[in-house]
Amino acid sequence: MNRILRSLPLLALVVLTTGCGTISTIGKLEDGAGAEASRMWDRWVDAEGDIAVATTWERKVKAGVTINDLEQALTQIAAERNMKGVGDLPLSKELEARTGKPQKFLKVYSFCTPATARMMVDFSPHMAAYLPCRITVVEKEDGLWMYTLNMDMMVKMGRKLPSPLKEEAWKVRETIWDMMERGSKGEF
Repeated sequence: MNRILRSLPLLALVVLTTGCGTISTIGKLEDGAGAEASRMWDRWVDAEGDIAVATTWERKVKAGVTINDLEQALTQIAAERNMKGVGDLPLSKELEARTGKPQKFLKVYSFCTPATARMMVDFSPHMAAYLPCRITVVEKEDGLWMYTLNMDMMVKMGRKLPSPLKEEAWKVRETIWDMMERGSKGEF
């Protein structure tokens, strides 16, 4: 018991130090960061700890929408929003070539707005790990699905973005959202 009582001041110091750091950090975050973190936490819990579910957006591709329709939609939206297609990775075709066996469709599409990417990396070099923006199309038993990083993490959860980076980051977020929405419906 005596040992516990002697440890209380140290415990109080740790709690205060950690708490003060948390309070200080909260003041530097974008408005709504807590609500977004809560949504991600709920998705993580619902997915039984699958962090990928918590940190991504997904859309089921409407029945009847072909890969060609989807690709045309992505290309058109990128052009409309001045976002550059910077490559793709046709994984299912590569796997077919390696195994000689048909594969379910799996392809990664990469997009970037170079000036925004530069500003974001200048703001936080770690953001380079998120470049370029990617949308992956996955064929599952129930059809095609689209997946991408939850862009709200970038624009809603982090440190406050300075102008004009904040406005440019929102444009990227809105473009990726639109690509997911319209692409999943084959709207181009």
